[in-house]
Amino acid sequence: MHKLDTLPNGLGIAVKPMEHMESVAIGIWIKAGGRYEDEKNNGISHLLEHLLFKGTKTRDMKKIKEEIEGRGGSFNGFTAEEFTCYLVKVLAKDAGLGIDILSDMVLNPRLDEEEVEKEKGVVAEEINMYKDMPAHHVHEILTEMLWPGEPLGLPLAGTAESVNSLTRKKIVSYKELYYNPKNMLIVSTGRIGEAEMLELAREHLGSPAGAGKDAPGFEKARDRRPKRTVRIDPKKTEQVHIAIGLHAMNRFHPDKHILSTLNILLGANMSSRLFHIVRDEMALCYEISSSARLYHDAGALVISAGVDERKLKKCLEVILRELGRLKKESVSAEELKRAKEYYKGQLLFALEDTMSYMLWLGEKMTTGEREFSVKKILDRIDSVTRDDIRRVSGDIFKEDNLNLAVIGPVKDKKGPGEVLHLE
Repeated sequence: MHKLDTLPNGLGIAVKPMEHMESVAIGIWIKAGGRYEDEKNNGISHLLEHLLFKGTKTRDMKKIKEEIEGRGGSFNGFTAEEFTCYLVKVLAKDAGLGIDILSDMVLNPRLDEEEVEKEKGVVAEEINMYKDMPAHHVHEILTEMLWPGEPLGLPLAGTAESVNSLTRKKIVSYKELYYNPKNMLIVSTGRIGEAEMLELAREHLGSPAGAGKDAPGFEKARDRRPKRTVRIDPKKTEQVHIAIGLHAMNRFHPDKHILSTLNILLGANMSSRLFHIVRDEMALCYEISSSARLYHDAGALVISAGVDERKLKKCLEVILRELGRLKKESVSAEELKRAKEYYKGQLLFALEDTMSYMLWLGEKMTTGEREFSVKKILDRIDSVTRDDIRRVSGDIFKEDNLNLAVIGPVKDKKGPGEVLHLE
């Protein structure tokens, strides 16, 4: 079990000692991300994350890299819809240095005017890079289709226009609003004890500055009447890239472990139905997979593939046929057992690694989940039944819940929509 604590300034602390490890993974989590934005400042969370690596008031960007990497460590950051995380992995003897640098980046970034303008150009290139990657960009299109006109449907990196409009003043105001102790959490996993971690947190993050501030929350996802939608983006590519999205339950729903098991059965690994049938048996594509997206008050099951334009309609027909089978026919006991064992195995493998454990624990705590007992989670996975899979499939796999995004040289613009049917 891990230890939870809170400093007087509101900063949350979570410690998971793993004494048999040589490393320590540390993350500072902020409740700020894509869902906290609007169309005008879209991309500000991601741009700010970039800027925190450009130097602090006492360290330039080169010194930050050298101090961590010169000790054999690694560090990074990422922006998601509901949080931003800055993380470091170092040897246990260097835990103090890791926290020192992370806290310095988060609390004292330089945010130099010249660097802001330079990094806006870097992010613009990142946005352009993703647009040139249809396998990635098709998911951005699908996300906007699933949550149109909502922050949850905006691209995490923003648009060229929104990022270009961000001034240093706007960025500083955004940081002051969200990057305060009451809206932050520090998580450590590995070879560090509770007392040592608490003392380091007090030393580097215990300042009363910002204490008591309540940062604004994000806009709640709208309850939408399901409507089948198709969007095709004609583009000269070697393959047609497709992404099918179906609204599903959120991360707090009691059926979330059923959804995750269903996802494994459908397309999360090489023994899944879609991989085996669409790729191995019918050779309709090289890449096909599915994933479950779970947010605070929304969720989606997403299926994606890259396929030759001549095989597009057939590929869609087979995918939809398999969705229909899952809600009409019970999976075999053996198939369900394999999926649950994979689910449990992947979780346990992740918890053997200090960084993976830190990411797992930090996300759960930042988003408000309260189920941390691995045994209880494994028990919930074990309790998933064949009837559960069929019931949840029936709830999700409905024709008016189908959303299809397509990028590529599609000759028959009506073709994908014509086969988008579920019995």
